[in-house]
Amino acid sequence: RNLEPIIRTYTKLNSILSQLEENEALADDDDPEIREMVQEEISALRKSQETLLQELKVLLLPKDPLDAKNVILEIRAGTGGDEAALFARDLFQMYAHYVEARKWKLKLLNESKNDLGGFKEITFSIEGKDVFSRLKFEGGVHRVQRVPKTETQGRIHTSAATVAVLPEVDDVEIEINPGDLRIDVYRSSGPGGQSVNTTDSAVRITHIPTGLVVICQNEKSQLKNKNQALKVLRARLYEKELEAQQSATAEQRRGMVGSGDRSERIRTYNFPQGRLTDHRINLTLYKLEEILLGKLEQVIDPLLSHHQTEMLKAS
Repeated sequence: RNLEPIIRTYTKLNSILSQLEENEALADDDDPEIREMVQEEISALRKSQETLLQELKVLLLPKDPLDAKNVILEIRAGTGGDEAALFARDLFQMYAHYVEARKWKLKLLNESKNDLGGFKEITFSIEGKDVFSRLKFEGGVHRVQRVPKTETQGRIHTSAATVAVLPEVDDVEIEINPGDLRIDVYRSSGPGGQSVNTTDSAVRITHIPTGLVVICQNEKSQLKNKNQALKVLRARLYEKELEAQQSATAEQRRGMVGSGDRSERIRTYNFPQGRLTDHRINLTLYKLEEILLGKLEQVIDPLLSHHQTEMLKAS
């Protein structure tokens, strides 16, 4: 844990308490003007004291050991066919803008497009400072309501895409037995199945005990694709392990910001009204356009605040 913010806040709080003591000694002064000034200062100092106490409580909350991790993010088109795939592309672009704004690094690992340029699924890694702490509440079902480009009657359709946020783990945390893997290599393919390179560089890894399948085809080298696929597989196996551990404390987790379950509907993006709703904290913002352009902190900050408040109540 980085102790600097705790020490800094504690020092400020001590200074406020000293000033309060000095002012309270002057509170009974004979001069009414001085008494009034002192009371105003005492009132302001008490507000600062309250704010700093709250900050200190949040800083002393147990840290999520995963917060500093990089992430692997998977977006899959759900119900809604082509429209769901186009929405999956919009979500990818929203996260890409957010990554750029925070000066993080995004790397494509695998993508499967439809003929309209939407994503049936896309997997990418995000590296940077405290990535998981900012993105951990993005996992779940994202629902969209809008008139598809292909809709001639102007009717609003509802589609969905699923987002999974996996903390990246290293070999020590999750050990994989090579004997449990089936590794297939083949040529990378673009939309419509056409081959996009002439060597067998795409890699599909099947983890036999769990049936998990990971595909990576965005690197030109087979070895790089294999290493990236193993990275994704480790993250998925780690997530499986975490889910098993957390099922015992599922009730407590549900009281926080949702369960983290990827089947849980977390958010609705309503295009005709320019409205975004996060169902877990009843947050409604009429700023859909700018959020899709990466101004995601308007949603993420309230989610983090809510999570901290719930943790303070539980502590």
